[in-house]
Amino acid sequence: MLVVEVGGEPVGQVHWFPAYYGPQSASKALRLGVALVPEARGRGYGSAAQRLLAEYLFSTTTVNRLEAGTDLENIAEQRALERAGFEREGVARQSQYRDGLYRDMVIFSRLRDDK
Repeated sequence: MLVVEVGGEPVGQVHWFPAYYGPQSASKALRLGVALVPEARGRGYGSAAQRLLAEYLFSTTTVNRLEAGTDLENIAEQRALERAGFEREGVARQSQYRDGLYRDMVIFSRLRDDK
């Protein structure tokens, strides 16, 4: 986890954890997430933080794939991920249980070779 700061003040965090697609270490991806305080949302900080985190992870690890997901209704985060260089891959239907309901998630990825 890393802290997102703006002007020296903490406004959120970014985190990552492994997602495995096979038994070999080269099959490991990293799944990213971001959380910002409400006052910091809608200002581009999330996009910048996710873009910088992707650049950091690609420069300090051998992982080839980064991925992120967000609720289907969370259009702002979908746009933030696209601005951070992630590509929409599809919808994982009813993959997240929150507030008493199963919810669809949009899955995004960014590959080492993506520009």
